[in-house]
Amino acid sequence: MEAAVFILSLVDCCALIFLSVYFIITLSDLECDYINARACCSKLNKWVIPEMVGQCLSTMLMLVSMHWFIFLLNLPVAAWNIYRYVKVPMGNMGVFDPTEIHNRGQLKSHMKEAMIKLGYHLLCFFIYLYSMILALIND
Repeated sequence: MEAAVFILSLVDCCALIFLSVYFIITLSDLECDYINARACCSKLNKWVIPEMVGQCLSTMLMLVSMHWFIFLLNLPVAAWNIYRYVKVPMGNMGVFDPTEIHNRGQLKSHMKEAMIKLGYHLLCFFIYLYSMILALIND
């Protein structure tokens, strides 16, 4: 059971790493003017809910399997994703809005957030990998 939890978390983490890299590439394309703001934001907004669901799934798996340290490691990122989605102002296209992405350095903050999430997911990947190997050895 424990190995299955970590295998599922590892697969989920790989998907979240892919999404983080996709966000970084798309935002850097916008920064270099290879893509317009509307196309960039519509591409990124499609993946906000799947990212939130993936992070919450990993968090709930750790809660149910009673891995408290990893649960507490996942909880702030899951809460941040939910907060960011809930606090979208009325009239905006989504978390990424084409009319506001160039204002007040939002592009830089979105890029910084994507880089931090990539580092976080890489850290979690190695924690899950270590825990999976440990669970398989102990079984």
